[in-house]
Amino acid sequence: DQVLKGNYNYSFFDYKEMMPMSSWICAQPDVAAGHAYVLYGAYKKFGDSRYLEAAKRAMTSLESNTINPSYEVLMPFGAYMAARLNAEQGTSYDVTKMLDFSLDGTAVCREGWGALVGQWNGFDISGIIGSTVDHGGFGFLMNTYDMAWPLVPLVRYDQSYANAIGKWMLNAANAARLFYPQFVAPENQTLAAKGSVTKGVIAYEGLARTTGYDEYKSTTTSPVAQGDGPRWTPTNPDISQFSVYGSAHVGFFGGMIQRTNVEGILRLDLLKTDFFRSKAYPSYLVYNPYSRDRRVEIPLPSGRYDLYDTVSGTFVARAASQKISLKIDAKSSLVLVLTPVNALAKRVNGQLRVNGVVVDYHAQ
Repeated sequence: DQVLKGNYNYSFFDYKEMMPMSSWICAQPDVAAGHAYVLYGAYKKFGDSRYLEAAKRAMTSLESNTINPSYEVLMPFGAYMAARLNAEQGTSYDVTKMLDFSLDGTAVCREGWGALVGQWNGFDISGIIGSTVDHGGFGFLMNTYDMAWPLVPLVRYDQSYANAIGKWMLNAANAARLFYPQFVAPENQTLAAKGSVTKGVIAYEGLARTTGYDEYKSTTTSPVAQGDGPRWTPTNPDISQFSVYGSAHVGFFGGMIQRTNVEGILRLDLLKTDFFRSKAYPSYLVYNPYSRDRRVEIPLPSGRYDLYDTVSGTFVARAASQKISLKIDAKSSLVLVLTPVNALAKRVNGQLRVNGVVVDYHAQ
């Protein structure tokens, strides 16, 4: 932070020489998002205000970009940090701008990087993250899983994005299965004959609209589940088809997603990837994608709770246990915080706190 002085327009940083460097790789100023995330984590862990100020400088640098600086993984951490710093530190970073940079496919350095939308040959691929232009569209498993890491807990700090993130997460969870050999037909993957070696847990890293590899073109049909880099091993491209590094990140999805009794309505745990956070009560996002109201049974952890919904700004249930049946309006969300029964709720500086713990950073 002290060396860069707010200028992140470099290809990489040489930590041996403590100098920013430029190369044939385009500048990647979105690293400021990742830097802010690490610096703020350090502030929350150690309490040193220098880390807080450095995190703010990184975010100011990120927000100053007029052209989408997204390269691959880091931009959504900018959206998360914008929402979190606004909620906890009273800043006013533009969350919508950071989300647009993360999802809208207008990136310049990594051309077209963002969320893919639509159907490929009848397969709904909406929500996966990758290039919107390469191969006519090329999504990646790791990037899809990693997007959930910062975006889902963002809702804790700004519930106005609950519908947008709930909708994206439902689509991404649906489409993620297409990377796994057991969920696509043999003609839609490059190495179907070896699918058993994955034991049902290792996936292809890529899902392309059309395969870009000559050795597979005659045997595959759109969309194509394939490796990230068969040409990395040109004499034996098959060995790079299945991806450990992308598949390993399934824990982000597996840790935060739970089904309800209504197909297509998920309960998303907002705390699972909200690292270095202040004390918080169990918190969940439940999004209704249907065009009519739905009543949903929502599983609860053991114990009894008063349920506060940050979207409506009200307590929607008292002394609930095991599961709760709640109505969710069409294409709307609940953001539920499970507070202790009969606890003291108090408004402090625009926040609602229960027994001193913040449950709503933007209390109505």
